[in-house]
Amino acid sequence: MTSQPRPGTRDRRAMLLEAVRDGSGGITRLAEEFGVSESTIRRDLASLAGAGHVVRTYGGALDTGPGDRGPREKDQEHAAARDSIAREAAALVRDGEVVLLDDGTITGRLARYLAHREGLTVVTNSVTAIRELAGFPGIDLIVLGGRLRHPGEAILGESVLAQLRHVSPDRVFLGTDGLVSGRGLCCPSLEQSVVRHAMLHAGAEAYVLADHSQLGQAPFPYWTPLDREFRLVTDRTKVDIQYSPFAESGGVLLAGGTETVGGGAHHGPRGS
Repeated sequence: MTSQPRPGTRDRRAMLLEAVRDGSGGITRLAEEFGVSESTIRRDLASLAGAGHVVRTYGGALDTGPGDRGPREKDQEHAAARDSIAREAAALVRDGEVVLLDDGTITGRLARYLAHREGLTVVTNSVTAIRELAGFPGIDLIVLGGRLRHPGEAILGESVLAQLRHVSPDRVFLGTDGLVSGRGLCCPSLEQSVVRHAMLHAGAEAYVLADHSQLGQAPFPYWTPLDREFRLVTDRTKVDIQYSPFAESGGVLLAGGTETVGGGAHHGPRGS
């Protein structure tokens, strides 16, 4: 009887990822299942972990879960709401300002609306925003350098934190995977939560961009505390239920209109 050929490295890692997602995360069991050595499985898991597909554990690996996905996949969800939020945020930006953009699908859409503006300086750690803004002569694009995190495509690390100490933007726009009253912004990694906190405190004005599906959600165990005044820019769905806990901080700006829920008067940028 002719034995079946073993799959190549790429095919094996694809099947290995499916096995981990199905709950088979032990190295010994995976090595037996795929007919390779445990050291080969360890190398495969290290590669999958480096790409953000799995989280390494003692003796195996765990799936990152459905929430930690790439920006292209996330951007397909609630597209109309996220686009309206991005347009509302873009309308806040004045020519000549310095703007800090966090990683996120809505901030990526915001970058698209800013691309044709003139005289803006945009500082970002988002690969999505970089793609949207590169090549537009009216934008002075400053890229925060560090380690690229997969699959979210955010640039993170101590070097990003060091650079943020030298930047004082007029406006900061933060993305999030979830927003919970009393906790703050939910993040897929501790490293990202720290970078977002530094961004939150870097600028004169801070904004959180989140659609209704992200309000009250906590898909990850890492948090950026919202310990300064900020404004939430979101869409109109669930306004009475979801927005009231955030109104005291600085108000809620509803995309698609000029209505503001709660908060005080809107403060202009420095020097206005």
